[in-house]
Amino acid sequence: MVSPPYIRLRGASAHVLVLILLASSLSGCTSTGDGPEEGIRESLVIAYEISPGIESLEGNPQLLADHLSESTNFDVSVFIVNSEVAMIEALRFGNADVAMMDSGSAWIGWNQYGLESLGADQKSDGRTYYNAHAWVLDDSEMAAAHLDDDTLTNPFSLMSGKTSCHTGWLKSTGMMVPMGFLLGLGYANVLGDPNDIESLRGTIHGFFNENSSIPEPGTPYYGFDGAIKCLSDQTGQIAFAKDNTIENLCPEGESIQREEWCLDSSRYVRLPSFAKVPSDTMMFNPDFMSPERLANVTDLFVGMGASQESSKILSDTLGTKGILPTNSSEHLGTYTPLVSNIPGISAYYTDDASEGQHETVTIDELRIAFDSDGTLNGTDYDPQLLADFLSSKLGITVKVHPVTSEGGKIDSLESGDAHIALMAPQSAWVGWKQHGLAVMAAVQNQEERTSHYPQAWVRSDGNIAAAFLDDDPATDPLSEMEGGTSCHTAWLDPTGMLMPMGHLIGSGYVQSEVLSDEIETLNGIILDHFSNESSIPEPDSLYFGPSGAIRCLSEGAGQVAFSTEGAVDESCNNADPEDDEEWCLDLDQYVSISVFGHIPSESVMYNPSTLDMRSRTAILNALIDLNYEMYLENYSRPGFGTYTGCYDISIHKVFSEIPKKSCGDEVLKNVLGGPGIVRASAQDHIGSFSESVRHIPGIVEYFEEAARLQD
Repeated sequence: MVSPPYIRLRGASAHVLVLILLASSLSGCTSTGDGPEEGIRESLVIAYEISPGIESLEGNPQLLADHLSESTNFDVSVFIVNSEVAMIEALRFGNADVAMMDSGSAWIGWNQYGLESLGADQKSDGRTYYNAHAWVLDDSEMAAAHLDDDTLTNPFSLMSGKTSCHTGWLKSTGMMVPMGFLLGLGYANVLGDPNDIESLRGTIHGFFNENSSIPEPGTPYYGFDGAIKCLSDQTGQIAFAKDNTIENLCPEGESIQREEWCLDSSRYVRLPSFAKVPSDTMMFNPDFMSPERLANVTDLFVGMGASQESSKILSDTLGTKGILPTNSSEHLGTYTPLVSNIPGISAYYTDDASEGQHETVTIDELRIAFDSDGTLNGTDYDPQLLADFLSSKLGITVKVHPVTSEGGKIDSLESGDAHIALMAPQSAWVGWKQHGLAVMAAVQNQEERTSHYPQAWVRSDGNIAAAFLDDDPATDPLSEMEGGTSCHTAWLDPTGMLMPMGHLIGSGYVQSEVLSDEIETLNGIILDHFSNESSIPEPDSLYFGPSGAIRCLSEGAGQVAFSTEGAVDESCNNADPEDDEEWCLDLDQYVSISVFGHIPSESVMYNPSTLDMRSRTAILNALIDLNYEMYLENYSRPGFGTYTGCYDISIHKVFSEIPKKSCGDEVLKNVLGGPGIVRASAQDHIGSFSESVRHIPGIVEYFEEAARLQD
């Protein structure tokens, strides 16, 4: 809904400003109009946004109007609005002739209503653009990831879950450019309807967190200075601003004025640029502006930068010291690839609220990469059942693209032969870190979780358990493990070796001379850090697997066992004690230590360069719909009868014509192998796994090779 064009000002200073505007306007009307020519004067109306809570009268826009009326052949007046939405409307309906606006709003006006640019704000260095950046503090993990020269760490991924400081709702540098970047490259996924602009608000709070700052005009954290203040007082952890924002607000030097909340300039770290952002833009409506009049108006504003007096008035009122002539394609065209990723941006200013609001995909056919196994065709486990379900939700053809390995899934997503694929943790990590793939969803395991946790199991009477249980921060159970005999589940098993060893290496516990880039050196690292007697078992050997590692610990062959979180219960805590393994100790003799991160469940991956925002959001929402269907057999409801069929809990309706194997819960169980599917991003789902395994020598090459062994 479009905001009304007239503002309601609050506060004494606002009332004073209105009175000055009115007085100046009346004064201008009775002026003799001395200018370059006598006679009839053309009117020129400038739309101007005045925000509630404004305190300064220095930028009174009537000063600009009076100056132009006195020095040109134009009779200039000001049309006051309360938002850039209303500014666009003023131009659209001819209530104003020109308006200086944020490039994001200008882009919308250009694309939605055919408004055009006549000039661009020229920065002090001569540019008509600036670079959009995220600013963080030097002690953040995002700063460390940016500065560590490690290709496996990414500061943009680490933004997930952090508190963000935006400059304002739909502001270009403070919101639209960074969110367009994060959505376009798959760091974030749209939460909600891809055709509804309000989905952006939910997406921000979903990707960052619910405390992220999206300030209103006149509030403390509004604008570039507000966003940096939000970061500086540590209300937020990321601020979106310009490349020179810190330099302008917090310059170094005793005699230089800087904001009182500024930290030392060395505390601020500028992350790599999202993009070049067009500067503020002077817009007009060509339906109400003839070419001759446009030339005169352009010359008028461009010429103001030539004199010191005019330039100062421009700076005080429009925030620019000079305007350079340009057009929309030249100035705003570079904005399109980013802004087009914002949900609902094209429908934001339409008169008909229902126009363009139907969730659709932009591809004619969806292809799912799936392990090829002809024996599944026609059974309850046939992946075509998933394809048919998605086809019914999306209204397009959905096909299964057969592959023979995890590496084949990566290749098909890279080439565009497939659009989505279900991938195991190791190959999903490789796809994310090495091939630019992204995660849209995660399949739940049988415990209805999307991860499981490696554990270090120790005996309660040992020194490692004592260090863990004594509540003394000076004692460290992980340090106590050094020199002891370790029991692993298998060679290069993620749970029993890669995750715990990656954590120990990355945290500095392992200081081995055999560290190199070869995966084979991990064996020597283990034996060097623990003991030569450590157990790295072969398949079918006594101590192989999760249960074998616990047996190794129980029989005294080792002091620490790296295994699964449920290994002790599965072996030694059965409902019937006779089912327990004979080597089991009493349960109170086992102590678990969980500090190694989590191993993700299967991921639904996609390639953000081949699957656009609207399509991927529609696909994700369709996948989530699997959770809302359950098959009922002879289900009796008092007063309503007995039902058999696929029950959609979102609309409380039973579809008796849908076969059991085609119902959502059955597709989840049989085709995807889990009870549910949830929205996810790569950082949230795979980030913990990545943080541990990235420290294993040669891990990328090993995972890449392992992914293709099934070919």
